[in-house]
Amino acid sequence: MESLKEKTAKGLFWGGMNNGMQQLLGLVFGIILGRLLSPSDYGLIAMITIFSLIATALQNSGFSTALVNEKEPKDSDYNSVFWFNILMGASIYIILFFSAPFIADYYHEPRLVTLCRYAFIGLLFSCSGVAQAAYLYKNLRAKQLAKASITATIISSCVAAIMAWQGFSYWSLATQTNLFILISTLLRWHYSDWRPSLQIDFSFVRKAFPFSVKILISDVLTHVNNNVMNILLGRYYSAHDTGNYNQAYQWNNKCTSLIQGMVKQVDQAVLVSVRDDQERQLAVLRKMVRFAAFISFPLLLGFGLVAKEFIVLAIGEKWLVSAHYLQWLCVCGAVAPISVLLADLIISRGHSGIFMGATLALGLLEILAMLLLYPYGIHTMVMAYVALNLVWLFVWFTFASRLTSYTLLLFMKDIVPFGLAAAGVMIATGYLTTSITNLWLLLLCRVVLAAILYLLVMKVARAKILDETLDFVRNKFKR
Repeated sequence: MESLKEKTAKGLFWGGMNNGMQQLLGLVFGIILGRLLSPSDYGLIAMITIFSLIATALQNSGFSTALVNEKEPKDSDYNSVFWFNILMGASIYIILFFSAPFIADYYHEPRLVTLCRYAFIGLLFSCSGVAQAAYLYKNLRAKQLAKASITATIISSCVAAIMAWQGFSYWSLATQTNLFILISTLLRWHYSDWRPSLQIDFSFVRKAFPFSVKILISDVLTHVNNNVMNILLGRYYSAHDTGNYNQAYQWNNKCTSLIQGMVKQVDQAVLVSVRDDQERQLAVLRKMVRFAAFISFPLLLGFGLVAKEFIVLAIGEKWLVSAHYLQWLCVCGAVAPISVLLADLIISRGHSGIFMGATLALGLLEILAMLLLYPYGIHTMVMAYVALNLVWLFVWFTFASRLTSYTLLLFMKDIVPFGLAAAGVMIATGYLTTSITNLWLLLLCRVVLAAILYLLVMKVARAKILDETLDFVRNKFKR
């Protein structure tokens, strides 16, 4: 029987494989779609994304997290969550269907009425897959989740690219999302052993409600926090401006999701399984934090280093403004996976109220800051957004430290060496390549040189996490 360490390692591997493939596919199709579509096309989709995200959170209502947080969920628990999601999904879609004119009025954009009604159809597809996804996640079936997501990404992205090529503009982006949700939901059913029954019992929903409602509110607030710029830019600026920012946000999100998705495949399930042994739970958390820092700092700071070359070469000079936003977003993106780990530790200890409160405070501060700063331009808003998210890493740590014996000294020892190493490598790489004028050569040299220098620094510093990662990958490919 596999040990917890082996299950965690496999989960991280398949989580990394899943997110690595998805981000690679996202890179390829992001370039294709970025060249075929305009900033305004992306801007229209960015304006309504927040409504889809909030609707999905309401549909789920935190019960997926509650299932994962349950030590041994029963069949009836999954069944009650399944039927609750079906009812919520259908109800929310009907509400959004009739709310579409009001959304269009808020943004002063009549085209959003029909677009909203089409784009929100994904809610009807996703509501039947929440319980199945929770079952696979709870049982650490990361391989199956990876297969479902990768297959859905390939098919939906191919269809979107063809539609964009044929001139369907923003409809291609809406179709991509709907098709991804439909295919991934069908495949989760295929891979899951659990099936719902007509014996409807909402006992688990009632029991888990005090915990799950806090997760629900937190999820809604997180989506608002992440999309506050799109919400306000769509209101006070043009669809073109919103699209430029959203392009930068999406590329930054692809990188952060690569690490976040890798650890989130297993982190909460593993942390819950060892929460009765606080010393062991802290050891597990610290190893995950070191792993996230080891990967996240060089990846995001490196992406910021080559942002201009990448954007211009990949999707064209029409997106050059996005490159400047991306450089700033990569700074807070570097710490985002670590913040997620600390937040999941808080949830795994049953303190969803703390998670909700901290998320609410961040959201309110972001909204206040953006409302005060929007007259000073988008660059100023982006810098304020980045600063707040950097500060909030230590807010998450403060709450996590109160629940564990994780001291500030230990936390800094776990993340600062990787942060300093990555920052030093990027500064050195930037300095050594300043004389290169050809963009293709500059991009290649910066990527290769930064990767070599970072690995050398890790080797010289004898970073244990590097050896463990390399050993696991070697063993995986020997099998």
